[in-house]
Amino acid sequence: MRLRDTIIWSVCVVLAVALLITAGMQLDFINAKRQDMNLIIDKPENVPPSLAFATIATGAFRGLLVDALWIRADRLKEQGQFFDAKQLAELITTLQPRFAAVWEFQAWNMAYNISVTIPATQPDQRWQWVKNGYELLRDQGIEKNPKSILLYRELARIFQHKIGGVSDEAHKYYKLQLALAMEPLIGPADNRYFDALAETPAGWPEVVKDANVLSLITALKSADKAFANNDKFVSNYLSLRQNPSRFNPAAFETIDNFRGTKALLKFDIFAKAYQLRKTWKLDPLLMHELNKIYGPIDWDDPNKHLPLDWRHPDSHAVYWAVKGLQTAGRGDYSIDETNTDRIVVHSLQNLFRYGRIFIYDVPVPRSAETVEQATSSERRAMSRQIFLRPDLRMFEPYNEAMLAVLEKYKKLKDGTYVSLQNSHRNMLKNAVLSFYQAGHIRKAQKMYVQLRQLYPLDEFKVPLVVFARNRLIDELKSLGIDNATEIIQMLLRESYFRYAVRDDNEAFGREKMAEEVYKHYMSKFPDLPRIDMPEFPLLRYLALRDFLDDWQYPLNLRRNLLGRIRIERPDLFKKLMQQEEKLLKKAQQPE
Repeated sequence: MRLRDTIIWSVCVVLAVALLITAGMQLDFINAKRQDMNLIIDKPENVPPSLAFATIATGAFRGLLVDALWIRADRLKEQGQFFDAKQLAELITTLQPRFAAVWEFQAWNMAYNISVTIPATQPDQRWQWVKNGYELLRDQGIEKNPKSILLYRELARIFQHKIGGVSDEAHKYYKLQLALAMEPLIGPADNRYFDALAETPAGWPEVVKDANVLSLITALKSADKAFANNDKFVSNYLSLRQNPSRFNPAAFETIDNFRGTKALLKFDIFAKAYQLRKTWKLDPLLMHELNKIYGPIDWDDPNKHLPLDWRHPDSHAVYWAVKGLQTAGRGDYSIDETNTDRIVVHSLQNLFRYGRIFIYDVPVPRSAETVEQATSSERRAMSRQIFLRPDLRMFEPYNEAMLAVLEKYKKLKDGTYVSLQNSHRNMLKNAVLSFYQAGHIRKAQKMYVQLRQLYPLDEFKVPLVVFARNRLIDELKSLGIDNATEIIQMLLRESYFRYAVRDDNEAFGREKMAEEVYKHYMSKFPDLPRIDMPEFPLLRYLALRDFLDDWQYPLNLRRNLLGRIRIERPDLFKKLMQQEEKLLKKAQQPE
C-alpha cells in the first residue's frame, strides 16, 4: 500500500509541475491577447499612494480589496454620506473598470442622490450633477463595458425618468437645458437634414480633403487664433455661429463671405454631426435609423416617418436603450434586457403623451445683481420656460414597437408578459380617448376595434361614444399631470373643430369641460409647482396651434376657423393674439 501511495503521490506531483509549466508557457500568449482586447488594467492611476501600494501588494487579492471598498461605499450610501460614497466608487472604477455595477451605482448616486442635496432654488447646480451622472456612464462606463446592457439601461433611465419625469422639482430646468443644448445641432430637423448628417464624413481628415472646405478652414484660422487648434476647431466654430461676440469680428466676417456656398453648408453639417458623435456620443446613422422606425407619422403620408424630436429626453432614452439591445442584448429575457425593452416602449408612450416641445419667453423676476452676473446665454435662459404637449403622431410608432415586444415575450406567458399586456391595454384606452377628443373619430374607432380584438373585456363591448364618456369619468377620478394635460388639450382641439364646422353647442360644451378639468386639476394640486401646467389661456392657444397644424383637417377649414374667431369672438381672438406676440419675441431673438 505504501509503495502504491508513493507512486500515486509522485505521479500527481509530476503532473502538477507539468501543468504549471504548461500554463506558464501560455501566459505570454494570454497576456498578449488581453492586451489586444484592451483587457489589461494593471496600472491604476490617480489613486493615493497608500492605495496604489496596497493594490500592488495584494496582487491577485485585488478583488478582495475592491469588495471591501464596495461594502464601505454601500454603507456610506445607506448613511446618507453620498459624497464620500462617490469618492470610494471612483477608486473602485479605477481599480476594476470592468465592474459594471459600480459605474451604475456612481451614476445613480450623482444623478439622484447628490443632485437633490442641492436646494431646488439652484437648479443649475442640480443639473450639473445630473449631467455628471449620465456623462459618466456615456463617456466612461459604456466605453469600458460596451457589452454591459445594465449600463445602457441605466443611462436610458436617467434620460427617461430623471430628466423626462416630474419627480424632481427642477425637472423643467433639466428639460430646458437639454433642449437648448441639442437645438443648434439638429438644424431644421427634417428628413433631408438627417440624410445629410448620416452621409457627412465622420472624421476631420475626410472633410479637409475637399479643397473648398479647406479654404474655409484656412480663412477661419487666419481670422482668429482660437481656430488654430484642430481639436477645438469644431466646438469653436459652433460657438461662433451661436455667439459671435466671443470671437474676433473677422471670424464672423469670414462666415459671411462664405454664406450660401457649398463649402459652408458641407462644413456646417459636418461640424454638427462631429459634435453629436464626439460630445453626445450619438451616431447620426443610428439616429437616422431610429427616425425611420420610431419617428412620428406624417399626416400627409401615413407610410412616412418624420424625425424624432432630439431635444426631448425620451428620444435620448430610446436611442440608448436600442443601442444597448443591439450591442449587448442576447435575447435571453434577462431582467436587464427586459427592463431595457420596457424603456423603449415607455419612452415612445411618453412621446405620445407629451412629446411636442414648446419653449417660449416669460417674465421671470430676478434681482439686478443676479442678472448682471449672468452671461448673455444665461440671461436668455432665465426668461425661458418649456412646456410639453401631446403628439398624436407618435401613436403608431409606439403601437408597432409594443406589439413587437409583446411578440418577443409571448412564449414566456409569465408575469412579464402579463404586465406588458396590461400596459398596452391601458395605453390603448388612453389613446382612443385622446383621438376621440381631438375629433379624429375614424382613427379612434379603428383603435377601439384593435382594443376589442386584443383584449375582449366587457368594458369594451359598448359603443365608442359610451366608452369615451366612461373613460373620461374614470380619468377625472384619478387625475394626474399627464392625463390632465391630454384631456385639456384634446377637449380644446375638439372644441375648435366643432366651432370650425359650426357645431357651436358642442364647441362651447367642450371648451367649458376643458375649463372644468383645468380647475379641478389646479384645485387638486395647489401647492405642487413642479407638476403645475401652463395657464389656461396658454393651453387654449397651444391647442389652437395644434389644430391649425393638423393636416388631417382641410386647409380651408383651418383658415376659416381663425377668421370666424376674429369676427364672432373678438375677446378670444385678442387673447390668442396676445399669446402670439409672446411667442414672436422668441422667434425675433438673434441666434
